[in-house]
Amino acid sequence: MLYLLRHLLSVLLLPATVLIVVPVWVARRHDVPIAAPGSLPGWLAAAAGLVAAALGLLLFAASLGRFAFEGRGTLAPWDPPRRLVVRGPYRRVRNPMIAGVLLMLVGLALVLRSGPHAAWAGAFALLNLLFITLVEEPRLEARFGEDYRAYRRAVPRFLPLRGRWTPHHNDAPDRPAP
Repeated sequence: MLYLLRHLLSVLLLPATVLIVVPVWVARRHDVPIAAPGSLPGWLAAAAGLVAAALGLLLFAASLGRFAFEGRGTLAPWDPPRRLVVRGPYRRVRNPMIAGVLLMLVGLALVLRSGPHAAWAGAFALLNLLFITLVEEPRLEARFGEDYRAYRRAVPRFLPLRGRWTPHHNDAPDRPAP
């Protein structure tokens, strides 16, 4: 039960804030209208936004599930997975959860046809790039050592530019972090 509460708390504090609280604030602050598109390009943008948001949600959910069941941790930096997760979407990209949230933010900006929401998506991407590069990756390397270094060399950070990674027996950690 405590494990479930930890996950719920991390989702409520992090992705819910990024995907709901901040976008509502942005919409109110910039008087972004919530209205049906009035043109074909508007409808096409909204449709593309819905597809991006749906793909982002699927990617996020699949990643969150991997953290919970394989990594035995949450998405929160204060309660990270105890095991290095390298399967599922993590075989193609090191940060699929962030990529999923970013896709949802871009999708929202397209659905609303909102420049301020697009700016929020860009700011979110930049903040995460800095955090991941300067804080998260050094922590992962310290916790998982060569297993993480091999994974980092083989799998791109955000965009799956290469084929999927197939971990070798030694590269697929079964052991928890020290």
